[in-house]
Amino acid sequence: MAIDALSRKAGALAVIAATGLSLAFIPAPALAGTPAHRPPAPATAGVQVADAPDVPKLPDGLSALSWAVTDAESGSVLAAKDLHRRLPPASTLKTLFAVTALPKFAADSVRQVSAADLEGVGAGSSLVGVTEGGSYTVADLWRGVFLRSGNDAVHVLASMNGGWDATAREMQQKARSLGAEDTTVQSPDGYDTPGQVSSAYDLTVFARAGLANADFARYCSTAQADFPTASGVTRIENTNRLLSGAGGMTRYPGIIGVKNGYTTNAGNTLIAAARRDGHTLLVTVMNPQSGQANGVYKEAASLLDWGFESVDKAEPISSMTRAVAQSPQVQPAAHTTQTDERGGSPWRDALALWAGGIGATVLAMGAAVAWRLHARRRAAAARRPEVP
Repeated sequence: MAIDALSRKAGALAVIAATGLSLAFIPAPALAGTPAHRPPAPATAGVQVADAPDVPKLPDGLSALSWAVTDAESGSVLAAKDLHRRLPPASTLKTLFAVTALPKFAADSVRQVSAADLEGVGAGSSLVGVTEGGSYTVADLWRGVFLRSGNDAVHVLASMNGGWDATAREMQQKARSLGAEDTTVQSPDGYDTPGQVSSAYDLTVFARAGLANADFARYCSTAQADFPTASGVTRIENTNRLLSGAGGMTRYPGIIGVKNGYTTNAGNTLIAAARRDGHTLLVTVMNPQSGQANGVYKEAASLLDWGFESVDKAEPISSMTRAVAQSPQVQPAAHTTQTDERGGSPWRDALALWAGGIGATVLAMGAAVAWRLHARRRAAAARRPEVP
């Protein structure tokens, strides 16, 4: 019977592969059936970087309270400052909101917004312009979240997800299941709330998990889109200046996107992903202290530059390999406006992840099942009496 159960499990894996469902999109804890735990926080605070030959010097002018440079494919942290320091995340916490809620609703489903949906939107919140009585597709709402950091759109989606408090609890559970132990969720939109914190490590985990989802990859890489209004549509632009190239910044070469944020308590925060020469890097920057205009973008860009020069040289100082079963391999965002639900290369490349990685994953799991079967047969044979 035990062998039959294992055979059925192996058959289920074959069905998953045959239907094209990607194990790349499933967090490792879901595959293993046990919660993931991150490596322990480093014993010493401050900047950590591999002391290896040919690793370039870190860029000058880094003033952020915490930051991290991570190889998105391997999960290796190449350098960091106070990797697990708990700080207010601002709207970068919306990455965890998206990882939690985005897979639940079809992009073309429509929500007519009620007054209850918008109840509790914080004073001074960033808004995309959702109005009571208006009808919006789920895709419209997610573009409002990713491009304009719209807390109004977050409130509507959270209402669809069972309510504000229920969504906060679910996000907390999702964070722990991904091995993100520095995060406390109080407000799903990242609004300044007492006790709400995350870390450069955890925010990188959320971005990594998100980029393994085709819809997340598409939304976070969209520079401009149309958003419905009572009088028609309006054009909205992504507030991530490394992606849009607006506000005095130049669009970063190979940029994929992800999420920026700002609140009074958090200062400026940013998770930026870029791809170059076959490598995808994630840089998370929390609360630069320099006071420079665009400081968070300038520091993130300089860390990305350092990371691309160091990715084949630096030994990792930490790892988050258990956070996602298969690392993201999306392509840089095309320098075009993306508004079509089926347009834009980044999400197509993310959707194609299973083709590149699922074979190895299924073969490895199949080998594990076969080994267990073999071991059980040997144990059974050992228990049988020898026949003269």
